[in-house]
Amino acid sequence: MSTYAIGDIQGCYAELLALLDKINFDTEKDHLWFTGDLANRGPHSLEVLRFIKQLGNQAITVLGNHDLHLLAVAFDQSRHKRPKDTLDSVLEAPDREDLLNWLRNLPLLHHDNDFGITLIHAGLPPQWDLKQASELAREVEHVLKGKDYSALIKHMYGDTPDKWSDDIAGWERLRFIINCFARLRFCDDQGRLALKENGPPGSQPEPYHPWFSLPSRKTKNEKIIFGHWSTVHIGNVSNFSEFNVYPLDTGCVWGYTLTALRLEDKKWFKVPSTQEKIHE
Repeated sequence: MSTYAIGDIQGCYAELLALLDKINFDTEKDHLWFTGDLANRGPHSLEVLRFIKQLGNQAITVLGNHDLHLLAVAFDQSRHKRPKDTLDSVLEAPDREDLLNWLRNLPLLHHDNDFGITLIHAGLPPQWDLKQASELAREVEHVLKGKDYSALIKHMYGDTPDKWSDDIAGWERLRFIINCFARLRFCDDQGRLALKENGPPGSQPEPYHPWFSLPSRKTKNEKIIFGHWSTVHIGNVSNFSEFNVYPLDTGCVWGYTLTALRLEDKKWFKVPSTQEKIHE
């Protein structure tokens, strides 16, 4: 029995099947972790969502920004739909509501005590330790699962506030939490987010740094798997293990590779993308 963490799929269903074939995925014994961003930009979002949903307890998935965006578009297409979205197959599917309700019930953070590893989509600000991060994730998840989830969707978009305080309340509090878990790449030593920066490490202006490289980060001794950042591997970071992180988004939807990490021995597996190679 093995457990594999898999990076952002974004509708690349053929590559997912190829990767599962490469790792000899055993549907009776093995388990899969997904870093989120199951849907959008790629060609087969519906097939990916259906496949992972039917895995049931064999799969653990955290929500990514594109998954949350899908929920927003489903709620109000006229307000949230973007020209590059490839979500129509999901929005028009007969099992649309089942898929959307399944997404609404996925977590933002998963921690496994046996492996001593935490799974998120994007990042964590330096002020949060793992206990606080887990509690804050539950705050958002509670609202997302509840009857007021549509109000959360309405207030989800935006880049402010850009710095954490325990005094932040209401929709601003939930928005900040979502922005960290679903969008964060860079922040400064004080934990101020730079959400508009999306290049590789080293491309950011001062005083910002990759979230995982800050010495003040309270989770620096925690092992963390994340996705979201397809250009992180071409930046000026030579050894992610020194930061206790495993970045798994290797740009499949941009024509590069889809990656899995076997948690038992930290062995990497990759398959090439069939998408046209472009830059994010």
